[in-house]
Amino acid sequence: MEPMPAEFYLARTRAWTEQFVVGLRLCPFALPVLDAQRVRFAFSEARDERTLYLHFLREIQLLLDHSAENIETTLLVHPFVLLDFLDYNDFLATLDDAIRVADLEGVIQVASFHPEYLFGGEDLHDASHFTNRSPYPMVHLLREASVEAALTNYPESRRIPERNIVTMRAVGVAKLRTMLAEL
Repeated sequence: MEPMPAEFYLARTRAWTEQFVVGLRLCPFALPVLDAQRVRFAFSEARDERTLYLHFLREIQLLLDHSAENIETTLLVHPFVLLDFLDYNDFLATLDDAIRVADLEGVIQVASFHPEYLFGGEDLHDASHFTNRSPYPMVHLLREASVEAALTNYPESRRIPERNIVTMRAVGVAKLRTMLAEL
């Protein structure tokens, strides 16, 4: 299959953000940031981990160079590399190491989304995995200060993951697969 233009992948990612993350209320903090156009949807044409790593570093620098009022968070979509979830999951340790080496722990954090996302200890067919399933592999770069502020001001923030699992199970795997396919 011939790759599509970057705009195709970014449009589907935006639709996923609107329909899943905001529409299913998986992240109660996403709507204001999305509405204010402070989410950067970035595309990586990387075909190998090294190139993706360099794109990741570039996106961190871009976040650091801009205020949260301009760019609050970044979704770095990389549809051509780390398609295998286990490889992707292993690569996340490399990204965490980069943040540590750059002395950015407590400044930037990474959240992960992948089409085949699996939580350890859950049945392979459980709908809970869809809390982190996306149309393409992507890395979500967040400002730690923004995350802390959002969690501080949200009642029962520790219950968000549990609530999301309940939501996904209520929607059901078949419907979630259809929703992803229709983006």
